[in-house]
Amino acid sequence: MPEKSSHNVVLEPRLVARKFLARPQHEGMGAIVRRSIGRFELKYFDPFLVLDEFSVTAPAGFPDHPHRGFETVTYMLQGSVTHEDFEGHKGTIGAGDLQWMTAGRGIVHSEMPAAQGTQKGLQLWINLSSKNKMIEPNYQEVSSKEIPEATKDGVIVKVIAGEALGAKSPIYTRTPTMYLDITLKPKAHLQQPIPSSWNAFVYVLEGEGIFGSSKATLTTAHNLLLLGFGDGLEVWNKSAKALRFILVGGEPLSEAVVQFGPFVMNTQEEIDQTIDDFDNYTNGFEKARHWRSEAAISLGF
Repeated sequence: MPEKSSHNVVLEPRLVARKFLARPQHEGMGAIVRRSIGRFELKYFDPFLVLDEFSVTAPAGFPDHPHRGFETVTYMLQGSVTHEDFEGHKGTIGAGDLQWMTAGRGIVHSEMPAAQGTQKGLQLWINLSSKNKMIEPNYQEVSSKEIPEATKDGVIVKVIAGEALGAKSPIYTRTPTMYLDITLKPKAHLQQPIPSSWNAFVYVLEGEGIFGSSKATLTTAHNLLLLGFGDGLEVWNKSAKALRFILVGGEPLSEAVVQFGPFVMNTQEEIDQTIDDFDNYTNGFEKARHWRSEAAISLGF
């Protein structure tokens, strides 16, 4: 089947409403992250809780830690990370690979470097609705070669979630989400539809581009752009180098959010119960009592 063009289908391009530069900070055990969502100025962008661009070199990493009430999406850009959890699930996420983890009622896991040198990637936290917060944990893992890719007029799109240029991701999103890794070659231009009712943002990985309006100022790497109202995004690469960015959109949950570190629920009472469950190894955290990751054991934790 021929590819569907995304040109001339955006009637009301979204303009950039806010812009943030993600600066490096320490997180986990010696890791460096550039946090753009989940920081002081932007605690929550419904349904997105956190966006980190992380950089980690052994022995640094993210040793054993819990989650409840949301999903973590890990997309590797360079190197590889080994993941293991208290259910016995273990694997390595390499460059270009995707892991979509639904923590649901509870997961305790570790994420540690699996190779020499520096490992780089993105981790996005997506909130779950109240009806899904206590579902059983689940994984969707897609290798780099299995991620759908489409090319048209100097635009290359890897479809992590949702669809673009006629390519569609196999990922099931409990909170409706689109997640696109987009590269524009020099002088390329793109119009990408986004459901009008969704919140959406751009995070620039490499190069520089013009977003929303041809008269907008250039945006460079490590900048987050919150997009305003409209039915899509318009982007220009007027430079001599490639522009790479992610475009992420999601349907707002419009529910109360109460967060305590790695626990995200709807009420303070639910957070208190979650802390009690974790401390007492109950209600989803039973296996945490006797579990330590292989990484934690080898590091003497």
